[in-house]
Amino acid sequence: MKTLVKFLLLIFPFVMNAQIQKDVSLIKYEDLEKHIRQQKDKFVVVNFWATTCAPCVKELPHFIEVNKKYSQNPNFKMLLVSLDMARDKQKVINFIKAKNLTAEVVILDDNKRMNTWIPKFQKDWEGEIPVTFFYKNGEKVFFNNGEMSLEELESAINKNYNP
Repeated sequence: MKTLVKFLLLIFPFVMNAQIQKDVSLIKYEDLEKHIRQQKDKFVVVNFWATTCAPCVKELPHFIEVNKKYSQNPNFKMLLVSLDMARDKQKVINFIKAKNLTAEVVILDDNKRMNTWIPKFQKDWEGEIPVTFFYKNGEKVFFNNGEMSLEELESAINKNYNP
């Protein structure tokens, strides 16, 4: 029994790291919109954040906890959209590893057109982060502007997602 426990403790970090992304895609707004719309029959949580945003970094563990809770559900998806600069891609990859982010992460490399795509997500969103959108079957069902506690995140999911 002791041998089994030692073995499991030895391989556990490798199993956990298997879920961590090794690379991050740089995408444009149209690609992100298409990616969200293609998630038919899914509940999708899309969180906009940046490594330099203290409230964003503070709330990320809540998103990862919720993602782990629903990770076995094929009808649930979490997408973390980094607004870091494309030149900071390696910084984002290092951040993913350091924080053990298990949800899918992409970098929205479309800063020059922010005033075009921000209102397409939400008319009254002025571009501040963190911000979270909830989609069901490709349609937006909820918008949260600002940092979310674990309780607020779970409550929003419970109100809008019926697995």
